[in-house]
Amino acid sequence: MNNQNMLKYFISLMLLFSFLTGSSQEREKDTLKYKDRYGLRFGADVFTPIYSIFNSDRKGFEIVADYRISKRFWAAAEGGYTYNYSEEDFFKFTSSGSFIKAGADFNAYKNWIGMENMIVVGLRYGFSVFDQTLNEYTINTDPFLPSVTKTTPVTHNGLTAQWIEANIGLKVEVMHNLFLGMIFSGKHMLTVNDPENFKSLFVPGFNRVYINDFGFGFSYTVSYLIPFYRK
Repeated sequence: MNNQNMLKYFISLMLLFSFLTGSSQEREKDTLKYKDRYGLRFGADVFTPIYSIFNSDRKGFEIVADYRISKRFWAAAEGGYTYNYSEEDFFKFTSSGSFIKAGADFNAYKNWIGMENMIVVGLRYGFSVFDQTLNEYTINTDPFLPSVTKTTPVTHNGLTAQWIEANIGLKVEVMHNLFLGMIFSGKHMLTVNDPENFKSLFVPGFNRVYINDFGFGFSYTVSYLIPFYRK
């Protein structure tokens, strides 16, 4: 074999080696690509059941769920039931009923590969159907006369309320597919059917209604992810 043929042979080997190396690198890059999991995550708020152990005036439950619709957005919903007994300066009342909330969450945290933790920024629309009972109230129409306390309960059924709320919090995967979440919410009442001569100061799903129809909430959730596919 002369020098010219040897050179051609060497060049051919180098080209083949370069091609095989390039193909191997491409396959390696493909294996390093991580596909996010898409599926349904459902669970419950454990804050209210734990709180009711120490305070019997508040009872209820809340079911939570979300579904991933894109890389950083989730469709989300919550629903449940709340019973609450309250005492104010001149009256005592009970509120009880069911509620549902629906909206979306955005993950403001960029995970490392393989992580699925969230800094949650969310928005909800809430709707509640509830009953309100005025258990006891005091009337004082004349400052020169003693006040009168009424103890006959007055119940108003089928009241409704609508509100919007903004959420911020965390969801952390503590075990495979198991998530713990802490969510704080600020709320603003849109509409509410108040009983005659009495303002609804507590609405299930909204909680305490403060001045200017604002409110706040907190939930501590445990949820489980059922992955459907990867993308």
